[in-house]
Amino acid sequence: MKALTAKFGIGQVVRHRKYPFRGLIYDVDPVFANTEEWWLSIPEDVRPIKEQPFYHLFAENGETEYIAYVSEQNLLPDESGEPLRHPQIGDSFERTAGGAYRAKTAARN
Repeated sequence: MKALTAKFGIGQVVRHRKYPFRGLIYDVDPVFANTEEWWLSIPEDVRPIKEQPFYHLFAENGETEYIAYVSEQNLLPDESGEPLRHPQIGDSFERTAGGAYRAKTAARN
């Protein structure tokens, strides 16, 4: 199997292709790395293949903020430019003047 290249990067804002939520990517797995139980809990007709990048998101919808684990096939770039409100984003990321998110450095000199 050839190595897969992630289409999205850490700090990128994405939205789900089917469900009404968006989020900030904070980690990427080159292939599925969650539990078999989690994977089997997804309805078979929408269950993604495991051999693709999966993304850890600080996610949010109209009601709440949460952590999501989403396959690449189900994500699209979020072009809205709207800020995210997830409370954990500020621990690891800062928003630039242009509205993008970048990882905070461990120590600033």
